[in-house]
Amino acid sequence: MSGAAADLWRSSDTAQWRRALDAYPDVILRQNVAKLPELDTWYCNELPSLVAQRASPHVTQPELVRLTEWKMHRGVWRAPNLVRVRSNAESLVIDVTTRAFTLCPHPTKPIKAIATLDGVGPATASAVLATVFPNRYPFFDELVAAQIPELGPVAWTLGYYAKYAEFLCVRAAEIGADWSAVNVERAMWSNVGGKQGIQA
Repeated sequence: MSGAAADLWRSSDTAQWRRALDAYPDVILRQNVAKLPELDTWYCNELPSLVAQRASPHVTQPELVRLTEWKMHRGVWRAPNLVRVRSNAESLVIDVTTRAFTLCPHPTKPIKAIATLDGVGPATASAVLATVFPNRYPFFDELVAAQIPELGPVAWTLGYYAKYAEFLCVRAAEIGADWSAVNVERAMWSNVGGKQGIQA
């Protein structure tokens, strides 16, 4: 982990955090990944209102597929997983995600429920929950987790996610009332330049 990355996590400077968050759209563009800017705009700005305005919050099968594409474009592309996500029936996706939202704000039960869908793990499940509960369920990103020394090596488990989310929730509260755990996640991802920054 670079000094800059460690400095942001330890920083209490709201302006430093704000600069990192404000840079997020530019860092998305700098990844030079086709469709990522479009998918990121949809995921960050459109999907949350679509999900929240439903009588019973849920995502549809096409939304889950598109959300998975966003996750993979921003991180690591895993084609077999995407095929599996696409194989989930529409009715199943709606039923499972509807039930998961009713389990919030439990730290792991909603994640576990969504992860029963084929091809879906804790990271994708967290991306679903973040659309409605950004203060409680930040997207599970390994580049972000790696910046928090107290967490140790990244593990794709429910227990690890619960600790990761709690760290980001606490830090959001420390930064300011207008900050969510999702804001903290995006600022930290932006701060290391996304995957292109890590590889450079």
